[in-house]
Amino acid sequence: MDINNPQNYEAEHVHRVYELIASHFSATRFKPWPIVEGFLKGLPIGSIGLDLGCGNGKYLTVNENVFMIGSDRSTALVQIAHDLKTQDSLIADTLELPHPDSRFDFAISIAVIHHFSTTARRIASIRSILATLKPSSNSETNGGKALIYVWALEQPNSKRGWKEGDPQDVMVPWQTSEGYSGVKGGSGKLSKGDKVVTYQRYYHLYREGELVQDIVAAGGIVLESGYERDNWWAICAPPHR
Repeated sequence: MDINNPQNYEAEHVHRVYELIASHFSATRFKPWPIVEGFLKGLPIGSIGLDLGCGNGKYLTVNENVFMIGSDRSTALVQIAHDLKTQDSLIADTLELPHPDSRFDFAISIAVIHHFSTTARRIASIRSILATLKPSSNSETNGGKALIYVWALEQPNSKRGWKEGDPQDVMVPWQTSEGYSGVKGGSGKLSKGDKVVTYQRYYHLYREGELVQDIVAAGGIVLESGYERDNWWAICAPPHR
């Protein structure tokens, strides 16, 4: 896949698409993934953190004992998150975060960095996430930590059937009905007779070990990593001070 201008490419094949499908997308995103939920509920009371690429804000309410600031490039999705009236949310790009460095106890980035269209930009996004976290001085556990999720190339049991050896840079269709208006908790399914509109979203599918490599390349320390529901995930920390 030839990408001459990553910013323009992502604007067309990621940001524009999410603006158009925001309501339908939100209606299909309401149940927390188990490892993300476990990570958030395991945080110390009073922790302050970030949900970078928060979408409709479904993770902002998982743990009422921590404070989270959500952000997303999609104005429409941030509005949905803001309407929850539980935590704060704002419009921001992961590569240009407005937050001060070294201030936050945790961050999550769930199904976001695979939308960056070059290796350099994916690594830069991880570096930007790590920069927001409190650094550790003498161990890997006394500073901030981030949980990052990306779509996996290895999806043998999914309907997509991607596997090792398949292209990693792909377009993934999203079908919705013209004029769809989503309802939180709804199925998001199309009804008979709806006029179907298909949008194509860019993804970089991560192969096994690649997320860990990118975190290390960004200067991070990998604390845990694994595979869940067709995704690779990792918990990481910023470099020692």
